[in-house]
Amino acid sequence: MALVTGASRGIGAATARALARDGWRVAVNYRADEAGALATCEAIGESGGTAFPVRADVADPEACERALAELEEEVGPVLVLVNNAGIRRDGLAPQLSDDDWAAVLDVNLSAPFRLTRRVLGPMLRRRFGRIVNVVSVVGPLRANAGQANYAAAKAGLAAVTRTVAVEVARRGITVNAVAPGLVETELTKDVGERLVPLVPARRAGTCEEIAAVVRFLCSPEASYVTGAVIPVDGGLSA
Repeated sequence: MALVTGASRGIGAATARALARDGWRVAVNYRADEAGALATCEAIGESGGTAFPVRADVADPEACERALAELEEEVGPVLVLVNNAGIRRDGLAPQLSDDDWAAVLDVNLSAPFRLTRRVLGPMLRRRFGRIVNVVSVVGPLRANAGQANYAAAKAGLAAVTRTVAVEVARRGITVNAVAPGLVETELTKDVGERLVPLVPARRAGTCEEIAAVVRFLCSPEASYVTGAVIPVDGGLSA
């Protein structure tokens, strides 16, 4: 089974559809957008795949544990994990509150680590697993004023990716990260127009273009790719 967090729309929904095309049963995680999650599952079903919505706030460890326990009992172990859920609470450093710092670090860094830790047991026992973390060019590869919390979380998640990849490489488990640049999603709708001129490709990317890279990293053909942070950004980080 594959679990994609934040999969009710955007990159998460596109990734869920892509993994379903490869035959994975997909758990479509969402926090509040039930209609979006159901629409994603319906689209997968209409294409001949299998998907089911899973409501859980990734920032709530107990809710995630309950959801994972139910999934394991009803469907089976999570052998593909895509940590996609994320939030932004932007602000210049002098005005950035402790609450906004903590919220972004919890959702964008701590939650992916907790989920990774939780699913590694079944993966290790089966000597197979694929973990893909959706990071960003902001943090690991370049700076963006007003996003110290977001950059710290994404850079931290890139570091976690590399470290865990080294720890489990002998056991048939790969851990990689995809670093999108400017992509047409709800998360970037307020910054897109001013950033396009900075992108060498002179356009925003699509959710499907990000999902295609995630799909490859989850495939058998990517079994020798681990610990990588792959930019998908139209040349923004070049």
